[in-house]
Amino acid sequence: MSELRKDPIIGRWVIISTERGKRPMDFSMEKERKRGGFCPFCPGNEDKTPPEIFAVREKNLSPNSEGWELRVVANKFPALKIEGKLDKQGVGVYDMMSGVGAHEVIIESPNHDDTLSTLSIPRFMNVLRTYRERIVDLKKDKRFRYALVFKNHGAQAGASLEHTHSQLIALPIVPKRVAEELKGSKEHYHYKERCIYCDIIRQEIRDQVRVISENSHFIAIAPFAPKFPFETWILPKAHYSSFENTSNNLNEPLARIFSELLKKLDKVLNFSPYNFILHTSPFKESDNEFYHWHFEVMPKLTRVAGFEWGSGFYINPTPPEESAKFLRETVI
Repeated sequence: MSELRKDPIIGRWVIISTERGKRPMDFSMEKERKRGGFCPFCPGNEDKTPPEIFAVREKNLSPNSEGWELRVVANKFPALKIEGKLDKQGVGVYDMMSGVGAHEVIIESPNHDDTLSTLSIPRFMNVLRTYRERIVDLKKDKRFRYALVFKNHGAQAGASLEHTHSQLIALPIVPKRVAEELKGSKEHYHYKERCIYCDIIRQEIRDQVRVISENSHFIAIAPFAPKFPFETWILPKAHYSSFENTSNNLNEPLARIFSELLKKLDKVLNFSPYNFILHTSPFKESDNEFYHWHFEVMPKLTRVAGFEWGSGFYINPTPPEESAKFLRETVI
């Protein structure tokens, strides 16, 4: 079974995942996969995946059969498993616990050649609605404290299968990166009694130099200090601390601005691989005034190397004002 182990110096948790283990000779550089071949996510291969947890399909069709628009299944090679107790323990100076959690795959379309950017708005809305419904369901499990939704698009961004999909991992701890964001947000709120993200949104709308696109409810910006070229954040203009508590009425405008951004990135960056991550409040702080959920989209254009690992700094060759201008002026 997997284990969670805590670094005693900086407080970062890592997952030692024996189910996904590799021997030293297995860590070779992966080449970009060729299209074609067997795909367990395609219609007709439902028996090749774990049973459905959730699906969007016609009501009269049986689970785990063809005729679906979207499926959610457990990851066949999970980082964490849902069975078992946390079993927190100390081993001398070290802390660890059992690798308990949930690891789910959201298969976003039955069409093997689709990408998230090519989905119709209603189908994109299905994806976003599914994120929300799965978070709400997993939130009921008292062992879990955080749900991390993410997408790896392209082999170089970490996707093991090319059929469009995203993932959700429910964790028994709050990740260090999230804890750092919460700490900074709380400090700003205690000092100014305002949400830092709301302040950023107001300033970016006023300045209009890092805004990529916006609609009545959402804004897409290049952050002031991006780690990577063409990094983009999508934020709700109104204050919502947790994604799952956002009004269902906002699903369509979110799908539209998200789809538009991905299309622009495809056009400007020639279909570059990318990752995106949903940053949202922990389960126990799901309704607060200091944090603001958002998506971070990061194209895979540069590599993290020795300086970045050693210093914690990131070297970004593209100013965010320039990347925002490129994307803002791109016609799709």
